[in-house]
Amino acid sequence: MLGLGAAGVAAAPYLQSGFDSFLGAAAGKDPTGLTGLLPGSGGFRYYSVASSVPEKTPQTYRLTVDGLVDRPATYTLAQLKALPQTRMVRDVQCVTGWRVPDTPFEGVRLSHLLSLAGVRPTARALRFTCFDGVYSESLTLQQAGRGDVLVALRMQDKDVSHSHGGPARLYVAPMYFYKSAKWLTGITVTDRARPGYWEELGYDIDAWVGRSNGRDDTPTA
Repeated sequence: MLGLGAAGVAAAPYLQSGFDSFLGAAAGKDPTGLTGLLPGSGGFRYYSVASSVPEKTPQTYRLTVDGLVDRPATYTLAQLKALPQTRMVRDVQCVTGWRVPDTPFEGVRLSHLLSLAGVRPTARALRFTCFDGVYSESLTLQQAGRGDVLVALRMQDKDVSHSHGGPARLYVAPMYFYKSAKWLTGITVTDRARPGYWEELGYDIDAWVGRSNGRDDTPTA
């Protein structure tokens, strides 16, 4: 019995990794959303609003910054990694109720990308698009300028996996996790905030944890 217990402990990380990979792949092809009800690694749930999501490699991934800026740019993953990186550890809170404490994220501060682009005086907000072809999100310019908003390249001290929205995703630490758009491919600076995918379906456009969507969760930051 002791031998079997030790073998189970030793094998658990590999079994969990395999389960996570399977669940992430299944969620990406599940139009019912039922796989989102199953727990992933560390308490995460896998969500996708598209029936399937194409994968991007480090060589094929691109992030475009455009709109009301003086210097539009398109970044490769290598170029994003070459920029100054910020690491933070925060709780992740989903508006559906689950929470993953002390989750490390690392990437480029969104404010730094905006500074490089040169935001024009008429700008008021940002619109985020994703390479799943469906999801979108938004932030006001003031929200986007916070130091705890990242274009995240690493999560849980590993490169962001495809299932978690990699190679790069948005991470908005003080807001419910639906604001942290997965599979990020476009940042467009606009003159007004446009509701994202879930806001069009009734979620709050300002998604502060504990102060929106009728919830009183403990703030994450």
